[in-house]
Amino acid sequence: MANAPVQRMSQLLAKTLRDDPADAEVLSHKLLVRAGYVRRTAAGIWSWLPLGKKVLANVERIVREEMDAVGAQEVLLPAILPREPYEATGRWEEYGPELFRLQDRKGGDYLLGPTHEEIFTLLVKDQASSYKDLPVILYQIQNKYRDEARPRAGILRGREFLMKDSYSFDTEDEGLAKSYALHREAYQKIFARLGLDYRICAATAGAMGGSKSEEFLAPAEAGEDTFADCPNCDFAANTEAITYELKPVDGSDVPAAEDIPTPDTPTIETLAASLGVPASATLKNLLVKVDGEIVAVGVPGDREVDMGKVEGHFAPATVELVTETDFAARPDLVRGYVGPRGLEKVTYIADPRVAPGTAWITGANKAGTHTKNVVAGRDFEVGEYVDVVVVQEGDPCPKCGTGLVLDRAIEIGHIFQLGRKYADALKLDVLGQNGKPVRVTMGSYGIGVSRAVAALAEQSADDKGLCWPAEVAPADVHVVAAGKAVQTELALDISQKLAAAGVRVLVDDRPGVSPGVKFTDSELIGVPQILVAGRRAADGVVELKDRRTGEREELTVEEAVARLTA
Repeated sequence: MANAPVQRMSQLLAKTLRDDPADAEVLSHKLLVRAGYVRRTAAGIWSWLPLGKKVLANVERIVREEMDAVGAQEVLLPAILPREPYEATGRWEEYGPELFRLQDRKGGDYLLGPTHEEIFTLLVKDQASSYKDLPVILYQIQNKYRDEARPRAGILRGREFLMKDSYSFDTEDEGLAKSYALHREAYQKIFARLGLDYRICAATAGAMGGSKSEEFLAPAEAGEDTFADCPNCDFAANTEAITYELKPVDGSDVPAAEDIPTPDTPTIETLAASLGVPASATLKNLLVKVDGEIVAVGVPGDREVDMGKVEGHFAPATVELVTETDFAARPDLVRGYVGPRGLEKVTYIADPRVAPGTAWITGANKAGTHTKNVVAGRDFEVGEYVDVVVVQEGDPCPKCGTGLVLDRAIEIGHIFQLGRKYADALKLDVLGQNGKPVRVTMGSYGIGVSRAVAALAEQSADDKGLCWPAEVAPADVHVVAAGKAVQTELALDISQKLAAAGVRVLVDDRPGVSPGVKFTDSELIGVPQILVAGRRAADGVVELKDRRTGEREELTVEEAVARLTA
């Protein structure tokens, strides 16, 4: 086995901190800074110090090995990209302010790549001319850029981040399904090797487009995604992707709609209290503007509208709430008393819970007045049914009906069946077996490499510090010299013996640093095994400690080397 390097902390560019950074909000941010893995360069922009770079490189290695194992070929494309391909697909505008745009000295428009679908499409268009050149899977591991409005949570949500993005190119939909399945299996192997707890969840495609999409989510308190998990079956989905079947009911016995005076009841809360009914008996009608056109969104009064779902449904159109100015321009829309009956020049969409036959108390489009016994499909028509409510804990599982459990999670991977969206926009064809052009179908598959480091920190840390899984740790063993000359001499000697056997060693040989600080730092840094040359160093005895379990054992140098090289 080849010699492994010994990293001496007396020479290491890393300074540990006793206190949390003042701007740190989440655990991974606090610990990665305190343990000397990363340092902030600017808002959302981070520098990786030697220990952090080792962990990042280990994650890259695992990703690379599993991608290579499915036959993917690694390339490296530029990060500065021309405007034209993104304009052809519409994403130059769709990305909005999150896209870093820049100009060269001649006034040419460029962007810093957030994802590379367009550029990979053009690469294959240049290199592949026949069905014989496909299928092919290409990938890269490269920095990506998004101009986040509020970069936060350290490396979890930065403006520059390291990502593995891969793309599959097939001539048939069956081939795309196979490429998608290959990635799904590879991702499971990657995240298992990384030691991450994760869930595979149905997801929305968003600005990426495509027909099928799944997220790999790592449950963590710091997560920005909310997902629903069914305790009774295998259903799991991002809450933005949960849909329910429309189930009409029989509303034939509901009396005719009747206006009722309801002064001073412009909110669901005041209306329900005034009439002595539950909020669930009322119909809430939220007004939004979609590219300037007013749309009403109907949901049960006890539910909130998920604006992310509304925006996703109408994307790439701009969605915003109506304003006082809008109400002033439309006197027929009475603030606090809007209802679906008699609405003019307003598109009406509703959640499936407002199914045909359901009866409601809702606004009468007159100040101080509501209407009861308003039946969907009888008294008003729904232009389109869209799942738009915020999913709540206990909502029925769409698959089996059991109450869903909600949890926070970090998105660590996302896979898409893009289909021909990008191939159509950029005219990616190859000659088929019959000599005629065939439009190529694509998949897109991402893993947040730097984000995976933060997710591991969130999931594996304890009250003492980081606690890395063995495959990603910056070293296999952290040797601590308690301080005296004989202890330092033994620590360096055993470090060399371990390194000669291929063990990666971090040795704390810092002079003038107290044993207490060294022991605290060894737990903060989080290498899986800690080997201490302490009070019995003169006898050739060291203490081996398991960082995760805290179990300790005294061993001779020979026993320790044998144990750690087994």
